[in-house]
Amino acid sequence: MSRFAPRFLRPLLAVACAVVLTVGGSARADEPRDLLNVSYDVAREFYKDVNAQFVPYWQRSHGETVTVNQSHGGSSKQARAVIDGLAADVVTMNQQTDIDAIAKTGLIRSDWRQALPFGSAPYGSTIVFLVRKGNPKGIQDWPDLGRDGVQIVIPNPKTAGNGRYSYLGAWAWAKEQYGSDEAAREFVGKVFRNVPVLDAGGRAATTTFMQRGIGDVLLTFESEVLQITREFSPDAFDVVIPSLSIDAEAPVAVVDKVVDRKGSRALAEGYLRFLYTPEGQRLAAKHYLRPRDPAVFAEFREQFRNVRLVTVDAAFGGWPQAQATHFADGGEFDRLYQPGSR
Repeated sequence: MSRFAPRFLRPLLAVACAVVLTVGGSARADEPRDLLNVSYDVAREFYKDVNAQFVPYWQRSHGETVTVNQSHGGSSKQARAVIDGLAADVVTMNQQTDIDAIAKTGLIRSDWRQALPFGSAPYGSTIVFLVRKGNPKGIQDWPDLGRDGVQIVIPNPKTAGNGRYSYLGAWAWAKEQYGSDEAAREFVGKVFRNVPVLDAGGRAATTTFMQRGIGDVLLTFESEVLQITREFSPDAFDVVIPSLSIDAEAPVAVVDKVVDRKGSRALAEGYLRFLYTPEGQRLAAKHYLRPRDPAVFAEFREQFRNVRLVTVDAAFGGWPQAQATHFADGGEFDRLYQPGSR
């Protein structure tokens, strides 16, 4: 075990090493050494860098040359693709409900959240606002999104995790501010009446805002916004931090039926455990994702803005209840978002 492993992970890594050694000892030479990571839209650059470090790490520690392939799209669309037969070894999503949906088919164990620390979410993010340079519409907080004449770009909450988190952040703020679900429903309805187009995924929404020039404000993950303003277009946009936002956990899981059929379980589990190592946690932070390792978070503390976060569990009774109430067919979102009536 690496002496650099953080103390909170050492028991997990000790068990993990034993499992890998046991499985590796009986591995056949002809077992596949490739892995498919099916992930959400705006994580493609992060996992490209993860793969670049994981491949030599696995070569050093196991003497095996591996290939890691990536598939990216709207989180819920990606989950549906796995359910429909896309042979993912691992899924790395941005909301629990997508992995739960896969688990209901039997492809993933039902207690997948207990497989790794922090509910199998090695990093997280939150929702912030990206506005055009100088903030010409004067957008400062959630109530400004309901004003007449403000155009908002949000990915579709039915297909994209950052769309769902944006919706839930708006609802949580309004319910706390106005005191009831009825008032929250009215406010979120106003927000979505200001949305000219719902893209399927977060990266498509970013393209709509940045390259097509549509909208006054983009709601998306902090990681996406910081990458835009610090790396891609630092002189074209400003970041607005709302007074309250939502804790956006990004869970991961092994697709059990696939890895058992392929014989790739040790590789898949090793890939997800790598996300919890100091190297994996630093990669997350470098891509502006909030790492779970306290020591690594402290290293990168200055890049993350202070924002009061609420959790889906505390504000909405957990993801299963939030999904059923807000995003299931005929739920709150379907009732309040009526494109033809805008």
